[in-house]
Parts: sequence; C-alpha cells; structure tokens
Amino acid sequence: MLEKLKEAPAKTIGTKQTLKALEKDRVAVVFLAQDAEEHVVSGLKEMCLKKGVEIVPVRTMKELGDACGIQVGAASAAILKQ
Repeated sequence: MLEKLKEAPAKTIGTKQTLKALEKDRVAVVFLAQDAEEHVVSGLKEMCLKKGVEIVPVRTMKELGDACGIQVGAASAAILKQ
C-alpha cells in the first residue's frame, strides 16, 4: 500500500495538510504512523471515521516519511482523489 502513496500524483504530507484536505472531501485514503503521538493524530482519526475514509496503519513515522520522499518522519499522509 505504501507503493501507492509513493506513486500518487497528488498527496498530502503531515497532519495539518491532511486535515485540511479531509475537510474539503478531497482524500481517498489516509496513512497513519502507529508510533505518532495520539494527541497529534486523534482529530484526524475522528474525521476519517466520520467521513468514512480508509485509514492504513504504517509501522513508524520514519517509514511513512520515506514513502513520502521526505528526510524526516511523518505522523500522517494521504492520497488525494483525482
């Protein structure tokens, strides 16, 4: 599934960007790092449940950051709808 994120033409990286895209109903699927602090991702989890958006767990923030092509860890990311 992380391969899809790597190859996605449109994506968000980070919780703030992902939340903004969710509010606008632009998100197809959300990736959440399992080692992210709960207070950082709890609002994102709630909105995904409310809007029926699939959440894909990723083991670590580093792994998610690597999949996004950035040098640091990421708590969350999303593939945007086309």
